[in-house]
Amino acid sequence: PSPSRTAPRRPPAALLLLALAAAAASLLPTGEGQNLFTEDVTVVEGDVATISCRVKNSDDSVIQLLNPNRQTIYFRDFRPLKDSRFQLVNFSNSELKVSLTNVSISDEGRYFCQLYTDPPQEIFMTITVLVPPRNLVLDIQKDTVVEGEEIELNCTAMASRPATTIKWYKGSKELTGKSEVEQWSDMYTVTSQISLTVRREDDGVPVVCEVDHPAVKDLQTKHYLDVMYKPQIRVSQILPASGPTREGDLLDLLCQVEGKPEPTDTTWFRVDDEMPAHVIVSGSNLHISSLNKSDNGTYRCEASNEVGKSFVDYMLYVYDPLTTLPPPTTTAIIPTSTADSRAGEESVITVVDHAVIGGVVAVVVFAMLCLLIILGRYFARHKGTYFTHEAKGADDAADADTAIINAEGGQNNSEEKKEYFI
Repeated sequence: PSPSRTAPRRPPAALLLLALAAAAASLLPTGEGQNLFTEDVTVVEGDVATISCRVKNSDDSVIQLLNPNRQTIYFRDFRPLKDSRFQLVNFSNSELKVSLTNVSISDEGRYFCQLYTDPPQEIFMTITVLVPPRNLVLDIQKDTVVEGEEIELNCTAMASRPATTIKWYKGSKELTGKSEVEQWSDMYTVTSQISLTVRREDDGVPVVCEVDHPAVKDLQTKHYLDVMYKPQIRVSQILPASGPTREGDLLDLLCQVEGKPEPTDTTWFRVDDEMPAHVIVSGSNLHISSLNKSDNGTYRCEASNEVGKSFVDYMLYVYDPLTTLPPPTTTAIIPTSTADSRAGEESVITVVDHAVIGGVVAVVVFAMLCLLIILGRYFARHKGTYFTHEAKGADDAADADTAIINAEGGQNNSEEKKEYFI
């Protein structure tokens, strides 16, 4: 018997088609096609990329799509590639549109559209994959700071592509930080640093680290500043509400204190002397029911907390009570700073009673006029007496020698000759 022969196996039709397509692709020119169009695609990692090959003035030629390794993804509406992430969106004589789901960095590169015309045409498009920061970390040296201290904050955006830009804000004000970029393979890690000198106004204000990256929006992290500061004191004069303080008036002072942590000790005392016995201190209030001159002096409100101690001085000057004149409308000055203040000192200068000044000036002018009149009469009287005595005996003398002799002896005749000047 004749020996049996085994029939040769035929390759599957899909493999044959793929081989034919690859052979045809190797013969295609790589210049820009005249009737074939496509666009580059930028996609965020994990999202969907859509690749489109479009034909203008189609003549029913075959369209196919190849990956960066020049493997055929779709030949017309058939997918030889086993990657199921590629799915056909639309196929016609004028368009081949394919979607790629769950895009990764490995999918980045050039994709080719081929059109089997005479001559064949080819054009490529590029897929760019964006990677948002994996993590955003804000680090601060101290959670709680004291007013006037300088603190350092660091913000790190990890593993992004391209490199992230970091922006800083304190409240609504943008700050300038110093950034460093580290590259690991195709990924970038960016660290930005700022330094702040904190004030009491910064307490509770957020410091924001914000990412500026094309793959993500509104990515930020923040830290609320916790600032401790010594007491801030303001003394308010409640009564009298206006005008200077006078004898018999009621004085009521309020010491307003603000600090962090909350001040635990607020006291009133008199700086230059002991506190008068009739002064009543109740918490932050100082009360004097009836002022008198002995109350004049400097009264201090002092408060303290863990950070430090502050005080404000109030200078009290008590004026005479009013008679019939209305009080001036000048308002006593209230100290508002933590440094030494002399509340009421300016009012001491400005609240002088003008009627009293006018009366004093009138009395002084009248006294001077009276003194001038008295002095005038006094000098006039003595001058007349001098001339009268000098002329004694001269009227009866025949010549000058006789007049001198008569004048020397005039004292003997003083009883007989007397003149009076009225």
